[in-house]
Order: sequence, then C-alpha cells, then structure tokens
Amino acid sequence: MARHTQRLILRAARQDDLDDLFAIFSDPQAMAYWSTAPHDRPARTQENLDRLIASAAETLTYFVIEKDGRAIGTAGQHRGTEVGFLLHPDYWRQGIVTEAMQTIIPHLWQVTDHTQLTADADPNNVASCGLLRSLGFHETHRAANTYCINGVWSDSVYFALPRPAEA
Repeated sequence: MARHTQRLILRAARQDDLDDLFAIFSDPQAMAYWSTAPHDRPARTQENLDRLIASAAETLTYFVIEKDGRAIGTAGQHRGTEVGFLLHPDYWRQGIVTEAMQTIIPHLWQVTDHTQLTADADPNNVASCGLLRSLGFHETHRAANTYCINGVWSDSVYFALPRPAEA
C-alpha cells in the first residue's frame, strides 16, 4: 500500500524502477557512506530490486521514494529493526528523506511489534547522523572498522528510536 506525502509517493519497488535505482546505486557520491561499493552493472542493482520486490509481498516496510514519476531513493526498514535510506544526490538537502521518514516511521510502528527502531551510519556522514537525530533517534554506541569497501575501512555510529507509548 503506497503512502503519500506533500511531495512524494512512498511505494513498493517495481521492475520498472531498475534504471532509476541503478542511477542511484551506481553513483559514487550516493554510495559514499553505504555498506557496499557502487554498483558496476544493472544486474547488481537487479539483485537488490528482486529482494525489494519479494520483501514487499508480505508487508511493505521498505519503500521506493518516488517524485515526479521517478524513483529517486529508497527508505524504510531493511533488516531486522534497522532502518536506512538512500537518495540520489540531485535531491539532497531538500528535506525529502525527512519527509519520507516522518511518514514511514509511524507506518512501521503500525505494522511491526518492534520495541525500537535502529540505524547504523558512518560517523563521517554528518547529514545522515543529523537527520536521524532530528527524527528522534539517539546515539547508542560506536564501533571502529565495521565496513571495508574497496580496501577502505569505515566506522559506524549506532542509533535507536524507542517505540512511543501511544504507538
């Protein structure tokens, strides 16, 4: 079931999202703080797309962010209680992920029984860490050398958002 915000449609992934998602997942700037290297071919993005489509068949918890008829990013719960988001750099610093997550988080409280949501970010990704804090997430701990992408190690900062009493 799609969700709508003022500017966005948050919906399940579709096969026709492949080109738009490959544009994001192959972009070195978009993937700079992601847990995998930029995709080098559409077939690699297709693997992700297949998982997104399959996971939405049961309960939609990870959404494609659509704006003006194009898939411009993804956001939601992608593993256990962990949430994440990825946005094409052309749409950074416009409040899009904040707008999406302010709709997705209440949806997650409705469709899951999680006592908290969690997030893992690279501490150098100041924008994502700030966005998580603005959504009410608090830092729980940090760890060194958690991801090695193309021979370069990065660290992690972990966040949690407790389920509100009224959810």
